[in-house]
Parts: sequence; structure tokens; C-alpha cells
Amino acid sequence: MIKCSLFSVVCILLSPLLAIAEVSPAKLQASYWVDNSEGLDISGLSFCADNLLAISDKNSAEVYMLKFRGGDAHLVSHLQLTGLEIPEHDEPGNLWVAFKELFRSANELDFEGVSCDEDAIYLVSEHYNRIAVVDGQGDATWQEHLWSPIAKSQGYLQKTNASSEGLVKAGDSFWVAMEREPRGLLKLSPNGEVKVFALPKVAGLDFAGRSEDLTGLDYYDGALFTLERNAHAVCRRILPSLEAEWCLDYRALEESPERVYEETRYGKGEGLAVNERGIFVVLDNNNVGRSMAPDDRRALLLHLAFPDDSQ
Repeated sequence: MIKCSLFSVVCILLSPLLAIAEVSPAKLQASYWVDNSEGLDISGLSFCADNLLAISDKNSAEVYMLKFRGGDAHLVSHLQLTGLEIPEHDEPGNLWVAFKELFRSANELDFEGVSCDEDAIYLVSEHYNRIAVVDGQGDATWQEHLWSPIAKSQGYLQKTNASSEGLVKAGDSFWVAMEREPRGLLKLSPNGEVKVFALPKVAGLDFAGRSEDLTGLDYYDGALFTLERNAHAVCRRILPSLEAEWCLDYRALEESPERVYEETRYGKGEGLAVNERGIFVVLDNNNVGRSMAPDDRRALLLHLAFPDDSQ
């Protein structure tokens, strides 16, 4: 009986340690200064039929594509959006948010996440906390489901410009990244059912005293990938538990002398796309120049390798 009790105690003590995700330095495959991206603030990425699509939170009328030629990356137009009217606003989170909305242009859709399937491209608007559905010709409509009131009733989406920040369609369901204070995930089923999840913490991530945030999502190889900007990290999270299996820390790459921007108070990772070639993170530099060339205000795209033995 004594041996069994001791073994049980040891197992209980060790089990939290076994659940801690490994956080390792990211290995760089390639990096690109994205031509034609100045002032656009790229806010989302997604692989769609082998094309790497991108969106801008400064231009709500266009979906872009990243083209790679001769070691360079170029941002080009993919689709011009038509038919997307101003939607009904969701329920305000609080009086202060409602007051600030009075001074914000209704036409500022603020797209922050992009995803796709064989039928359509999907964009999430942070301003309206709604998903837009875009067909192959660029005709766009708002998805019928209103999901943000449930999230707000549970304490999420409480701050202006800190709400719906990432989107991915996984199977028949959508996942929405809710940015910060608090951060969380929302799952929207095809029938409109909404489930809200707190994101399990990862002991090895360092947010450096800044808000714990969530700014990008992707789904690949049966797992959800999360972009945790202020920790300069990408994590592979297991479904349905959302526990992190591993995380990559790309801080040293983002802040290296040849890549660092003039303003570094916060992390800048906004868009995340994952496929068999690796992990792609795009930085929204808010039109800030880089330290080594202040007049160069292009976005930075990092291509990271999967960690060893993860495939």
C-alpha cells in the first residue's frame, strides 16, 4: 500500500510537467520584404488552392495574393470585392465601446482574418465581428450567423480594435481568434451554434509584461495553429483540448538588426498560414520603417520550419 501511494503521489506531481509544451527557437527558412505592401498593414494570410492570399486592414475592398519570384515576394491584387453593404452592428459590449463607435467610419470594415475552402473565401471584420463570404468573382455577402453577442455576454470582445483578429475554416466549422483582454477562441458550427473557449496557457511563453493576445489562426494536419503576437510565437494546439503540443519562438528573428522595425513596443505578427512547406508569419508594421532603412515601410514575411521531429 505504501509503494502504491508513493507512486500515485509521484504521478500526480509529474503529470503537470508532462503536459508542458516545448517552446523552441524558430528556424528560419526564408524572409521577404513584401513589395507593394507599404501602408497597407497586411493583417491576414491563408493558403487557398496553393495560392498565398493576404488581406489588409486598411483596404476593405480587395483581397491580395503574394507572388514569389526570384527570391522576392510581391503583393498583387487577387479580387476586387463587390456588393458588400454595411451590416447591422452587433450588440455593443459596453457604453464606452458604443461611444467610441460614434467616431468610426461605418465603411471601415477592418478585415483581420482570411480563410477559404473550395467554394469561397471568408473574411472576418473586426469592426463588425461578422464573417464575409466571397465567391470566385469577388461578389461578397455577410454570413447570416451573429455570434459575437454570445462572446460578449461571456466577457470577450469588450475593447474597440481588440476583438475578432483571426479566422480559419476547419471542416464545416469556423474558428475566430478573439484578440485580447481577454483573449480566446470562438467556434461557430454550420447551424450557428457558438462555443467560446479560453486558451490554455503555455508555461514557456514570455509576453514580456504585455497583454496576452491572439492574432492569427490556421488549421493544418488535424491541429489548430495559433499566432501569439506579443510572445512572438506560433503554437500547434491539439483539438479538442486546445492544449499546446509545441510552440516556436521567433522573437530573435523579428528583432534581429537586419529585420527590426523602428518601433518595437509590441509584437507585430498578424497573419498566419501553414502548409506542408512550413509556417508563414506576416508582420503588420503599421507603416513604420525598419531600423536599418527608415524609408522602407514594407511588411516582413517570415517562413519558419517545423520543429525537428514534428512531422
